[in-house]
Amino acid sequence: LEGGELCLCQIIELLGLAPSTVSKHMAVLHQAGLVERRKEGKWHYYRLASEDEASPEAVSALAWAKSALHGQAVVQSDQQKLRNVRRKQLVELCACYRN
Repeated sequence: LEGGELCLCQIIELLGLAPSTVSKHMAVLHQAGLVERRKEGKWHYYRLASEDEASPEAVSALAWAKSALHGQAVVQSDQQKLRNVRRKQLVELCACYRN
């Protein structure tokens, strides 16, 4: 989510996990204040919590995670996967999943 907001369907596609698993994990991250969520029609969108909106603890946790993951091969691989996911039409991608 560091690169911007994603639809839940995009996150599911990126991670290659079951929709219910991703949905539950995103709900936990939202409850922890690490991500913000908005709903538009039937779709749910997530983005990292901004420093203006997040608690100091959430800001600190996000900074730690970014620092710990910086330069990791899995992150670079995920960035390439994300570019491919973002190229797909959202309507077609989300037709595969039920939110």
